Amino acid sequence: MAYTRSQAERAGRRAGWGWFLAWFAVGACAAAGFAALLSVGVVLLVLAAVAAGLLLWKGPGRAVLGGLAGLALPLFHVAYLNRGGPGNVCRSVPGGQTCTDEYAPLPFLVGGALLLAAGFVIFLVIERSGRGPR
Repeated sequence: MAYTRSQAERAGRRAGWGWFLAWFAVGACAAAGFAALLSVGVVLLVLAAVAAGLLLWKGPGRAVLGGLAGLALPLFHVAYLNRGGPGNVCRSVPGGQTCTDEYAPLPFLVGGALLLAAGFVIFLVIERSGRGPR
């Protein structure tokens, strides 16, 4: 079956998004590794480094921007965990209540949104232009 040029371009774009998502996972793994450095972080960082090495060896270079977008996931997680903040937040538990100090979630949410948007937008611009390292 012969592909037309537009079909081949669409297939290439879909493959590019697959590489982008793979780098997205590497970025999220690396950021989580740095955040949990004193517990399981070393394992996550080694996993991210091995995956990055494989992706650099096999994949297109422009998909590395997925790693930038992936850095946003831990920031979104921290924003979610601090959703009741800022300040002292108390919750009811069986047999009483528990209180914790929480940060303001907005800086983490904004930082995550900026990283996510930057990764996606720059990747889209490079994909649409058809230029950049393959």
